[in-house]
Amino acid sequence: MTLPEELILLTLDPGSGKPLRKAAFLAYGTAGAALAELELQGRIREEYGRVQVVNPLDPADPLLADLLRTLPQAKGRRSGMRARRWVGDFDRHVHEKYLDSLVERSLLSRETRRFLGLFPYHRHFPVPPDLVPGLRRRFTLAETAGYPDHRDRILAALVSAIGLAGELTRNGRPGRTAMKVLRRAEWTAAAVHYNVKRNESGGGGGDSGWGDGGGGGG
Repeated sequence: MTLPEELILLTLDPGSGKPLRKAAFLAYGTAGAALAELELQGRIREEYGRVQVVNPLDPADPLLADLLRTLPQAKGRRSGMRARRWVGDFDRHVHEKYLDSLVERSLLSRETRRFLGLFPYHRHFPVPPDLVPGLRRRFTLAETAGYPDHRDRILAALVSAIGLAGELTRNGRPGRTAMKVLRRAEWTAAAVHYNVKRNESGGGGGDSGWGDGGGGGG
């Protein structure tokens, strides 16, 4: 699975079908995870807070391929699009597309409900075999080992960026602190955290009014 998919499943409450954190914050995290996946695959890089395409060849994942086309190619050290702006602009789009993909691949099921009998919203539930417990175990093992793998460090940084370190750590305050250090070190997580804090302060991000009951599975 890609990092956006792992983050969605890792932060899902299987009982309620809701994310453990506000849907808007998870959407920022999913967008940041997509950038992190593109960087891991050697398609983009970050320079001075800006994202640049260094390899325009389409990734195998069609969703990543579409997202890569929204980013500018490198034309100098200070060219490109600001990472935090891209996260704020594409958050809901990325989140919804990856939720749709997980449903289409039968990794999640979707229930559509109506608020006050009028306004539709979605809940998502794991489909057997449930991958969420395995992802949680792997996350705990990575934390116990000190996050030796870069991919696990990015995932932990994103978890901290959306404010879920306290819920997912097994190591209390030291665990939260370790994830915060990773968040500050990973540019994708820093871009996510910027949008989360801006949303919390009322400044908005890509879609500051997106609440827990709305589309995108919140």
